[in-house]
Amino acid sequence: MIVLDISIVIINWNTKEFLARCLQSLRKAGEDLESEVFVVDNASTDGSAAMVQEKFSWVQLVENKKNVGFARANNQAIGLSRGGYVLLLNSDTEVHRGGLETLVQFMEVHPQAGGCGPRLLNPDGSLQSSCHPMLTPWREFWRLMFLDRLWHRATYVQERWDQETPRRVEVIKGACLLLRRDALNQVGLLDERYFLYTEEMDLCYRLAQAGWELWWVPRAVVRHYGQASAKQMAEAMYVQLYRSKVQFHRKYGSNRRARAFKVLLALAYFLRWIVAPAGRVFAPGLGLRAQTYRRLLTSLPDM
Repeated sequence: MIVLDISIVIINWNTKEFLARCLQSLRKAGEDLESEVFVVDNASTDGSAAMVQEKFSWVQLVENKKNVGFARANNQAIGLSRGGYVLLLNSDTEVHRGGLETLVQFMEVHPQAGGCGPRLLNPDGSLQSSCHPMLTPWREFWRLMFLDRLWHRATYVQERWDQETPRRVEVIKGACLLLRRDALNQVGLLDERYFLYTEEMDLCYRLAQAGWELWWVPRAVVRHYGQASAKQMAEAMYVQLYRSKVQFHRKYGSNRRARAFKVLLALAYFLRWIVAPAGRVFAPGLGLRAQTYRRLLTSLPDM
């Protein structure tokens, strides 16, 4: 039974300090909404769960004994939630005052919207990419070959958009994504076969296929610090990102499309792997990138 306006779901894995700031921002946001907040802790070892119990007693804490992945953890909380809207919110975010109310109000007056997202800001206050066109093999190859700088096919040029006017988009990133309960009931929850990454794109794809719209609502603002969990295992998470993208293509386009995607990835990253060591003279970090590219290339056949 729906008895609240919004259910806020935060997944945490060893981001204790970020999580505390996120929860503090929700408490200070001054929203005129009936809400509930869930934190699902994926077996953190940094004391995150104890911190939530001690300092944020109003939060409903779900403690997993192992890391069950992002999609499954979200689904755990969604299954317990009672809001007419469900907000997927990263632990490394801070919600600006009135942001969630703005998103909910937008959904209330746009009944065809299955989901919407805010304007995301980087830690320094600059605009952060928060939505993008639906993934295709050629769009990904176009982006990886830096051709998007010549002609934007794989990304949106959000800095050129009106920062006051909502805009319909194809995919909203899961750092902050508000979903209509009725839409979730129709298309289903997050696909738990994705351990991490791409699960929100999969959901956006299903929403669009069912006739629901997705919108960027820039008057709602959320600061996103970015990749707080993934940075702890950066190289492995980079490989996981593309494993999930291959999985997406296999699910919606057959094994043949997945193979084509892997061929394009192999070509793009082989070129990057060859060039990266030469660039170490100018950018020392390229040496580490070359190592990551090599790991990705060796992992592609098993994806």
